[in-house]
Amino acid sequence: MIRLQKFIAMSGIASRRAGEQMIRDGRVTVNGQTVTKMGVTVDPAVDKVEVDNRPVRIVAKKEYILLYKPVGYVTTLHDPYGRQTVKELVNDVGTRVFPVGRLDLDTSGLLLMTNDGQLANRLTHPSYGVEKEYVARVHDVPTNETLTLLEKGVKLDDGMTAPAKVRLVRGGQPTSTLALIIKEGRNRQVRRMLEAVNHPVVSLKRVRVGSLTLTGVPSGTWRRLRTAEVKGLMREVGMEY
Repeated sequence: MIRLQKFIAMSGIASRRAGEQMIRDGRVTVNGQTVTKMGVTVDPAVDKVEVDNRPVRIVAKKEYILLYKPVGYVTTLHDPYGRQTVKELVNDVGTRVFPVGRLDLDTSGLLLMTNDGQLANRLTHPSYGVEKEYVARVHDVPTNETLTLLEKGVKLDDGMTAPAKVRLVRGGQPTSTLALIIKEGRNRQVRRMLEAVNHPVVSLKRVRVGSLTLTGVPSGTWRRLRTAEVKGLMREVGMEY
């Protein structure tokens, strides 16, 4: 017997946290009965689980995809407004995969996609401290005091940010380039941090997640992670391969 949200994650439909939200939203049934509370367990060999009236089963083969997301794509599998989604970029994977975390419409860069819900959950949870590195082009030249402020933490409307690593790559007018490393994943966090110190973002790209980089992956394309890369990610979050 396993918890329902874990079953959903193992099925490749979504991460465990997203699965919990699906349950709260009344989108999940077990043997024809809608489940809206946490704590329900299921037997994968016996119980029939459906999400949005579609049966789901535990996925045997795990997929781990590194995608170079271009600007203009929404980090979701379905968009009610008809915008381009990252799903369109990985249609040829052959297996349903979902994004690990988010990059907003105007942000490009490294996006992991997988059907491994447990790994996705750990990679996005701040307690595991997985580094995410961004390169940001911003208005004007940040002072040393501003860089120190970003490193120590900035007050946003949802609280103080955790300590970060910040480096001025190139200072100039009208724009400068910064490299930022954070371990959180709040909504539009880097953009909001830089706006809070009066250096709004002109362009933003995520160039690294953990030990993974975009090297050799052109914009708009993807590749499967090598076994050693998957093992490395799992080690970072305390999982065994």
